[in-house]
Amino acid sequence: MPKRFLSQTLTFTQRHRHLFVWRKDCSIDAYIFNSENIMRAVGLMVHGGPEVLQVVDVPAVEAGPGQVRIRNYAAAVNPTDVVGRNGMRAEVQKKDPPPYVPGMDAAGIVDQIGEGVTTGIKVGDRVMAMVVPDGTHGAYREQIVLDQRAVVRAPAGTSHIEACTLPMNALTARLSLDLLGLESGQTLAVTGGPGAYGGYVIQLAKADGLVVIADCAESDRTLLQSLGADIIVSRGDGFAAKIREHFPDGVDGLADGALLNELAIDAVKDGGCFTAIRGFKGEQQRDIKFTATWVTRYDGAYEKLDLLREQVEQGILSLRVADSVAAEDASIAHERLERGGTRGRMVIAF
Repeated sequence: MPKRFLSQTLTFTQRHRHLFVWRKDCSIDAYIFNSENIMRAVGLMVHGGPEVLQVVDVPAVEAGPGQVRIRNYAAAVNPTDVVGRNGMRAEVQKKDPPPYVPGMDAAGIVDQIGEGVTTGIKVGDRVMAMVVPDGTHGAYREQIVLDQRAVVRAPAGTSHIEACTLPMNALTARLSLDLLGLESGQTLAVTGGPGAYGGYVIQLAKADGLVVIADCAESDRTLLQSLGADIIVSRGDGFAAKIREHFPDGVDGLADGALLNELAIDAVKDGGCFTAIRGFKGEQQRDIKFTATWVTRYDGAYEKLDLLREQVEQGILSLRVADSVAAEDASIAHERLERGGTRGRMVIAF
């Protein structure tokens, strides 16, 4: 496709194997693709509710030097995908024409290797990867090219649907713990423990030798016990006070996956540490170290993702799937995620 397509196109729609392009001067270009140079993706032409998601045809991609191409069979659905769909990231996305393809987790089979790949990954390997979405480059597509360091083998004995639930959330949890920098025997409070991120924080923290206290609804108590939480407090108002009932001086560190933000700070001891997702950093107080967990920092962190694979194989980490849907039913996955109450990830299968 001509490069001018990207710079001049306002929007496009897919009908069968034709791509119709409306240009600023109101002229129309039409491109006809064959099955060898197009592929399916789930994307959005306009921002809105789950119903805006649709199956679209996008150009196929080739692996360049140092890159790996994956025939993607499964993409996990995460809250960050909703942010990309509902318009909260519209200002960032508008540098590219639609469709915008969400998705940060992919799992499939390597079908092409570029020159200079040195990680040992080869054609035919079952793999998983974290994806940082940009334009049509998101995990909701049946073929994707990534830097070699973003791609690792999938855990042995897992399906594509199971494997795709690991990369982004587990890397986020690993980054949170690395930012907190706690040592074995210290105490960690976790909010949002039943969620994918919170669950991985609990399991990784226990592997690191930490004492974990977490909150949940009564219906999730058994789940948190299975994840390894040492102390469980009831979910609801007064989180910090409930933590202080068990640790009067406060905990050494806190990982906030439930976005309690400032409401959770009092649970941390003087001189402790606090990290949160979605960019929250508290005002400086009581010598607490505040950090924001942005998982893009671990994009291409091959060794860290491969270690997470090993921890799945060792039984340290659990892969939790709520349900899977076909690409045509991606809106259903988003609806269920936004409705809340899913335990494990919804997955779009290609």
